[in-house]
Amino acid sequence: MKQPVPLRKIPQTNIFRKGDVFVLFGELFGRGYANGLINEARKAGMTIIGITVGRRDENNALRPLTAEELAVAEANLGGHIINVPLMAGFDLDAPEGAATPTDMLADMTLKSWQDDKLDWTHVEKCREVGVKRFKDSLARVMAELDGMIPDGSNAFFAHTMAGGIPKVKVFLAIANRIYKGRGERFLSSRALLDSDLGKLILKNFDEVTANTFQYLIEGSAAIRARLEKSAGQVRYTAYGYHGTEILIGDQYLWQTYSNYTQGQAKMRLERVAESAWAQGIKATVYNCPEIRTNSSDIFVGVELSLFPLLKALKKEGGGAWAESQWRVCDELLQEGNTIAKLLQQIEDYNLSGVSKHYRDFAAWPMDNSLELADLMIGTSDEITQMHKDRKALVTDILSALVLEGTGPLMFHETSNPAAPVLWLNHDIIAKQLNAMHA
Repeated sequence: MKQPVPLRKIPQTNIFRKGDVFVLFGELFGRGYANGLINEARKAGMTIIGITVGRRDENNALRPLTAEELAVAEANLGGHIINVPLMAGFDLDAPEGAATPTDMLADMTLKSWQDDKLDWTHVEKCREVGVKRFKDSLARVMAELDGMIPDGSNAFFAHTMAGGIPKVKVFLAIANRIYKGRGERFLSSRALLDSDLGKLILKNFDEVTANTFQYLIEGSAAIRARLEKSAGQVRYTAYGYHGTEILIGDQYLWQTYSNYTQGQAKMRLERVAESAWAQGIKATVYNCPEIRTNSSDIFVGVELSLFPLLKALKKEGGGAWAESQWRVCDELLQEGNTIAKLLQQIEDYNLSGVSKHYRDFAAWPMDNSLELADLMIGTSDEITQMHKDRKALVTDILSALVLEGTGPLMFHETSNPAAPVLWLNHDIIAKQLNAMHA
């Protein structure tokens, strides 16, 4: 991908209707991007079907949901869940009686982790076990799903799987230094990526974030062939991240969060969509804006690019509604601080030489640096301190707005997608939101 391919016009097409089936390929936990798609599917009258990643028992063995867990999950989804565990990744897999990758990391410490080495032959055996487990479970899911999608109907598969960090204590300490550390507490992201720990994490990211999209497309081939034979259509979507265009000055310019450790896996995800597209399969990765979620909060500074959305709302003709969003956000700031003052600080940050250095699309994802950490994390801390309450932030409101805007954009564009990889930048998010609230 040499240049971002932005969605510039609000899509109007919709092939999905009552009787069609929406499949959420990833369990719904809390509030996130997937909720927007589910809301649109519900509005269209589609049947909603989900899966589960399962749960781990006291011995870390994967199991289905209990009756009580299943009832809660189905109420959260608002649909039926196929109760076959589809946990992605291989960090807790191994040949019978052997150590898992997580076991292999257990003895790493803050002093030793950069020099500790892994047995890559054994890691590969663990990966093969994990992939076989996932594919075997996927075949069971697809067999059950096949009987739930009528001939002639349309199917929308929404992939939401991402992540893959093994649960080991040493990584939490490392992550705090890479993503939150300044000054003496700063740690280079390159140090992680060059270590065996980092290389293992990247392999697991690939499995969870990208390869599962490929497994989904392959695993649903029979369903796709049956539906297309009976005049139905099948679509696939996935959530990407590859930077976002935001207003800097009066121009929409691409920028990104550095270091985004999952970046290579997100680009692999894009390649899966491009390969499917070349085979005539409508699979689209939507690269969405940075927002604050439970999982993204570790990346201090990722939220800085959210604030210019307020300017985009006005620029794209938001009128009175856009003004009201500014007022709501103003009310969250301490006396003496204003959104205008906050946005000027963000503008200064984006115009700095340090920030400009990282606006290099061809070099993405770039390593972090002490200079960037000091500026980005320092700016994030200063802006947080401008608020009355650290638990009621402007970025909470803006994150919710982005979620509200991306749902209809993705849902309608997927009916007739323009490309296998598309960027949802602040301009189209603002246009969508303004149209919804006109």
